Amino acid sequence: MSNAENKAAAVIVLAAGAGTRMKSRTPKILHRIGGKSLVGHALDAARGIGPERLAVLVRHQRDLVAAHLAEIATDALIVDQDEVPGTGRAVEQGLDALDADGVVDGTVIVTYGDVPLLTTASLEQLLAAHHEQANAVTVLTTVLADATGYGRILRAEDGSVLGIREHKDASDAERAIREINSGIYAFDAAVLRDALKDVTTDNAQAEKYLTDVLAIARERGGRVAAVVTEDRWQVEGANDRVQLAALGAELNRRIVQSWMRAGVTVVDPATTWIDGTVTLDEDVTILPGTQLHGTTRVARDAVVGPDCTLTDMVIGEGAKVIRTHGSSSEIKAGASVGPFTYLRPGTVLGEKGKIGAFYETKNVIIGAGSKLSHLGYAGDAEIGENTNIGCGNITANYDGEKKHRTVIGSGVRTGSNTVFVAPVTVGDGAYSGAGAVIRKDVPAGALAINASPQRNAQDWVITNRPGSISAQLAQASATPQTSSQSEPTTEGE
Repeated sequence: MSNAENKAAAVIVLAAGAGTRMKSRTPKILHRIGGKSLVGHALDAARGIGPERLAVLVRHQRDLVAAHLAEIATDALIVDQDEVPGTGRAVEQGLDALDADGVVDGTVIVTYGDVPLLTTASLEQLLAAHHEQANAVTVLTTVLADATGYGRILRAEDGSVLGIREHKDASDAERAIREINSGIYAFDAAVLRDALKDVTTDNAQAEKYLTDVLAIARERGGRVAAVVTEDRWQVEGANDRVQLAALGAELNRRIVQSWMRAGVTVVDPATTWIDGTVTLDEDVTILPGTQLHGTTRVARDAVVGPDCTLTDMVIGEGAKVIRTHGSSSEIKAGASVGPFTYLRPGTVLGEKGKIGAFYETKNVIIGAGSKLSHLGYAGDAEIGENTNIGCGNITANYDGEKKHRTVIGSGVRTGSNTVFVAPVTVGDGAYSGAGAVIRKDVPAGALAINASPQRNAQDWVITNRPGSISAQLAQASATPQTSSQSEPTTEGE
């Protein structure tokens, strides 16, 4: 069957549940794993089969969910589920809403907003079987070692599906069945539309069950079949935070394993977390304790870690990033960062540059070959090429009301503990002395110094800290100098 033939007329994603077991102000489907919301993962899988139309059913915390969908699913029709409970009613409303813009004709896929590991490939397999077998309904199933609590798949001798028996209603023999219903279906739109008209809420839960459609379709001569996935994780939902964490760990395991097979070295997969939105080149090395989030991109031969958390970062070829927390910044080829470095948004480190230990940067452009090696802060600044910023330097960029910019040229050498009081410009090739406070522009090639002569207050410790260890040691050291042959010392000499 060609890809063109194996298409869905529509996908309906059920995302209206309250998710009360999550015990959260955040709607269940908006909880995130692998860099995306649960519903975001579900929508990605659905879009992969190229449906002509897409609908998402919402209800619980409707405005929050709708706002999120407006960001990630502008192609989706948002449908509000009414007060009638049950998946059958939700699908009925979704189909009615889609029909309002033109009657759906073909195959309708029904899936859920909380099955983040479901893949496009599984939906394609479901669609292919549905079309090849000319089924009225095809259900995705899996086999569990312990099927307690799940609806069991009842099969006829020819392998078709007789029905689905909920666990509480099942006999002992039926409870021994390990094939379970995932709740994910392919329906013939006409069969679904007609059957839903006859589904009632006349049951113990007073709900409109979607599973009733299977029995109705079969009674009317339609074939009901199942496609079994061997990967149970694909049909697992997250009902509480324990399940959410388990799904997140499994998704991460798959992502990490996929990158290793693509040529990335991950030294310790157990402590490495990589979002599904991250991009890695061959021969990247990820060391233990590293988390890569968002749109982070890491180029060939770069080494990241140990103990890094990078979000929306760009790491150039051959760069090294060690024990660093960074976001929305760029480290160019051959540059090095860390350890214990904090890169805030807007940091750009040029080729073969360095940001060293205990440094914080923000909104700063650093030229190729320049080094900010240790113990400093650079914010709202521009630094040229091959400049060396001394230990303990800071840009004082905030005057209490506004941020100001510091511009430091190329080939500059600054002494330890230099403070640049912005706005200020330092010309190419300039130097600063240790402890300088740069309040005025420094011309190219100039040396900026503003230190006062040192003054020593003789015997200050002995006088002001009598009895202390320092005073005792000072007294002992001073004793030889107090002999009659010692010359008096002038203060400040």
